[in-house]
Amino acid sequence: MEQETTQPDHRSGYCASTGTYHPHLRLDKARQIPTCAHLDTASYVLSHFPHPDSADSHVALIDSATGHRLTYSQLRVSIRSLAAGLARALGVQKGDVVLLLSPNSLLYPTVCLAVLSVGAVLTTANPLCTASEVHKLAATGVPTLLMVRDGSGSLSVEELIEECDPCEAPEVRMTRADTAALLYSSGTTGVSKGVVLTHANLIAIVTLLRWSCDVTGSRGDVYLGFLPMFHIYGLAFFALGLFCAGATTVVMPRFDFQAALRAIERYQVTVLPAVPPVILGLVKTTGCDLSMLRQVGSGAAPLNRELAMEFRRKYPWVELRQAYGLTESSGAATFFVSSRDSKERPGSVGRLILETRARIVDVETGGCLPPGREGELWLKGPTVMSGYLGNEEATAATIVSDGWLRTGDLAYIDRDGFVYIVDRIKELIKHNGFQVAPAELEAILLGHPQIRDAAVIPIEDEKAGQIPMAYIVRADNEEITEDQIIQYVAKQVKPMLHDRLVAPYKKVRKVEFIDVIPRSAAGKILRKQLRCVGNPLPNAN
Repeated sequence: MEQETTQPDHRSGYCASTGTYHPHLRLDKARQIPTCAHLDTASYVLSHFPHPDSADSHVALIDSATGHRLTYSQLRVSIRSLAAGLARALGVQKGDVVLLLSPNSLLYPTVCLAVLSVGAVLTTANPLCTASEVHKLAATGVPTLLMVRDGSGSLSVEELIEECDPCEAPEVRMTRADTAALLYSSGTTGVSKGVVLTHANLIAIVTLLRWSCDVTGSRGDVYLGFLPMFHIYGLAFFALGLFCAGATTVVMPRFDFQAALRAIERYQVTVLPAVPPVILGLVKTTGCDLSMLRQVGSGAAPLNRELAMEFRRKYPWVELRQAYGLTESSGAATFFVSSRDSKERPGSVGRLILETRARIVDVETGGCLPPGREGELWLKGPTVMSGYLGNEEATAATIVSDGWLRTGDLAYIDRDGFVYIVDRIKELIKHNGFQVAPAELEAILLGHPQIRDAAVIPIEDEKAGQIPMAYIVRADNEEITEDQIIQYVAKQVKPMLHDRLVAPYKKVRKVEFIDVIPRSAAGKILRKQLRCVGNPLPNAN
């Protein structure tokens, strides 16, 4: 265990003797993360549902397409009924792994909480998995449930909820150390790995989400849930955490930008958890009424400073709050408590969340770095995963030195404790001995009015080692050329550390035009697809 020999600096939270950054705030006793051994995620979430006197009328979920509503009372009964059905009709027991393969729906949170309540391990997958991938699972002969009836006679979640007695839900004794979920990292640059999260991890993230709703005045708000619930961002918010804050979630089965705008207006949505491509869409859209929207969150992928500033200019009444996290940290690591701080630091992802510590580690020497110095961000706290499933080598390489999580992200922390993410270390372009962060160039490119979307990757070069190449999606009816783009970026150069403009060696050297930038469901650029020679890109020319 670390022994503090000096107190952390009150501004940055940095302790020079240990090389560790500490959070600025502490949870009060009423909101502290539970430490009792025998506590599971489902019981914890259900214990924070609205009081029974109001639960009958308090709406938990709304289907964006049909307007169908589910109250907290109905949701509680559905969870207990399905738990009874899983245990008695399908024989699901503690430790069994249950795969949930479905788009967002009103039933999705019910399945998640029912699975967790019987002691099973929840694992989720993208519903866009190929037919061959799904058939491989079916061939194993494991019991399969449809979400809703389809007339084929196959058993469905709907039927189990209707036919099973909630009073027969099993009482399963679990501990906080038991595995709760197996989620797969996005694998944007390499092979996706199974992240093992315990009940302690999920309870911690739910507690912190409850706290964030309190400090931002978001209890009882109406959220739009288009983020995929199979991803940690959507799972933590819409399938678990927001129920502890008495919120109402308008659920979209899949993202459609125009449908999202209509849902915001129709259901008077006040809070929008989002990703950078959606924020870019909001900046470039016209003719929609977002006057009821009061808060937009950005996570899962970097939001560049220029886009954040442009959003605030267009929607000055909306609080834009960035946050940062990984699947390996249960989806959270930093957060903006103050909307004023968020405005004043548009390039930051906020300060460390409660109960979480950080280090900035020199990628060459392994030494801990003070404020203002760039290095790999390491995290430690109750949300950090227990490891990667069946991969001891990857676990040992990622969780090191007494439980510290190596994030793989290049970052720095300023003198006031605000965290800035530069880029993924593995994605840095090595040009003539210098490091070029693709995110910096993408931020410049997205500021051009004739560019709708952009991604930058390295390509090999005999003289320079690597050069930055940009893939560009033109805005509608625009004819911007490769040379114009190269010159546009070149004119932005300015050799100042952390300035919004790029240094002289950070220039785009080659451009290709495509129809769409490949992204994960969470909005991260899938650079491995752009690098794949055997997978031709759709050409916009």
